[in-house]
Amino acid sequence: MKLAILDRDGVINFDSDHYIKSPAEWRPIPGSIEAIARLHQNGYRVAVATNQSGIGRGLFDMATFNAINDKMMEMVFRQGGRIDALFFCPHTAVEQCSCRKPRTGMYEEIGARFHAELKGVPCVGDSLKDMQAADAVGAQAILVLTGKGRKTQEEGGLPKKTLVFEDLAEASRHIIAHA
Repeated sequence: MKLAILDRDGVINFDSDHYIKSPAEWRPIPGSIEAIARLHQNGYRVAVATNQSGIGRGLFDMATFNAINDKMMEMVFRQGGRIDALFFCPHTAVEQCSCRKPRTGMYEEIGARFHAELKGVPCVGDSLKDMQAADAVGAQAILVLTGKGRKTQEEGGLPKKTLVFEDLAEASRHIIAHA
């Protein structure tokens, strides 16, 4: 089984410093929906792993979070793709949970759910936390320059084998070509 793990905000959709708090605020980055469909059509199981401290901060509730994700999944479905699972951390950084990236709890849960070894699994994100979590489980860290990605690249400190692509569309083409 082929597996790909994607961050959400800044990778699939435009991010906001004020959080994505409603389906109306959730807007896909051009090419990202098609990229997910392309991964699915090429035999990949697609999991989304996303920190969502806005829930823990009380900025939106679970019903709103689910409505946002329903919009995303419907758009992917309309392109002939599927997101197989969505994992999220609702905690704030001060809670010191094991699931909030850069900790590896979400990735470990994905591995267990899909009965998959995470070594070499492509993990696409736009933050240093995404890259650190992927590297810690032996996955292939892939930075996209959308969202916080350009700033993340400029600040440095990325794991040594991190791959860098302009966006999810470019990253997905590489993932498929090097499967």
